[in-house]
Amino acid sequence: MKFMHKSGFIVAIAPLIFAITACGGGSGQTTNTPSSPGSNPPVPATRNRLDSIKSRGQVICGVSGEIPGFSFVGTDGKYSGIDVDICRAMAAALFDKPDAVEFRNLNTKERFTALQTGEVDVLSRNTTWTLSRDTSVGLEFAPVVFYDGQSIMVRKNSNIKSLADLKDKAICVQTGTTTEQNLADQMRKRGITYKPIVFEDVNVTFATYAQGRCDGITADRSALVSRRITLPKPEDNVILEEVISSEPLAPAIAKGDTRLSDTLKWVVYSLVKAEELGITSQNVGQFATSNDPDIRRFLGTEGNLGEGLGLTNDFAARVIRHVGNYGEIYDRNLGPKTKLNLPRSQNQLWNKGGLLYSPPFR
Repeated sequence: MKFMHKSGFIVAIAPLIFAITACGGGSGQTTNTPSSPGSNPPVPATRNRLDSIKSRGQVICGVSGEIPGFSFVGTDGKYSGIDVDICRAMAAALFDKPDAVEFRNLNTKERFTALQTGEVDVLSRNTTWTLSRDTSVGLEFAPVVFYDGQSIMVRKNSNIKSLADLKDKAICVQTGTTTEQNLADQMRKRGITYKPIVFEDVNVTFATYAQGRCDGITADRSALVSRRITLPKPEDNVILEEVISSEPLAPAIAKGDTRLSDTLKWVVYSLVKAEELGITSQNVGQFATSNDPDIRRFLGTEGNLGEGLGLTNDFAARVIRHVGNYGEIYDRNLGPKTKLNLPRSQNQLWNKGGLLYSPPFR
């Protein structure tokens, strides 16, 4: 994840952290609970994956389940977060039922295998889009849903103000992520020696930091913001201003299914386009009689764009009616009324100085 300067978050869609419950909005109504791996037998990634999903009547979505604001299971068993809402948007587009989703919690080690073997249809799990993942790992990414940047959190009384101050210090980091390599690259480039304290489990990683066993902890900046508020004394911890990487987070499917890829891609774009057009979950019905050809095509009251995706022509209207546009999703999961209160910054629309941009619906 990336920050522009001191507090400017770089968040964006391009071509969509613990014990926090999002405020309002439809995502809070999700009733899905963590599923057992055998509840739906895996369907290996094929060009007919979309047909399999339609036949099943449910999207199987791989998430973290441990990152408030992105994907988190509340005490009531309900899922919330941006990543969760992407899954719900897919279900809304396909079935007109946003809760037709089976969520499966995956750690960083499991996530790609689960996608490649067909255990999940979609991976919507704060995953950074990289060249190697796009090629050798065999993923196909949808548009970026959140641009982030990696940083480091330290205790306020440590007098650590920069990466240079971490020389020979212990830094907690989660293995199996771009985070681990980014830290190594940046420290090597700057000639700074340090002691990596590595764990596979994100909860263990942060617990170790909380216990004072490492001098700092590194993760995507949004994750640090999220985790900080769960510490015994959040105000005693600070996030360094230095950003050591760019982390474009995007949902993905296994490579080889153009139809499913196109569906996921245009579902994400519909969230952005709706905000650009001023269409929300509250007023979408009022636009049904619009004479604006762009709006009519978008909502499916004119043309047959949905059919080209194997969906109903009103698929975007379904998505917005049930899940809301990108701005609504952001606000209820990360906005000023949540504990995270993350500025949208570059997650704003292109015409508001951000990076959110959708190709034409025509």
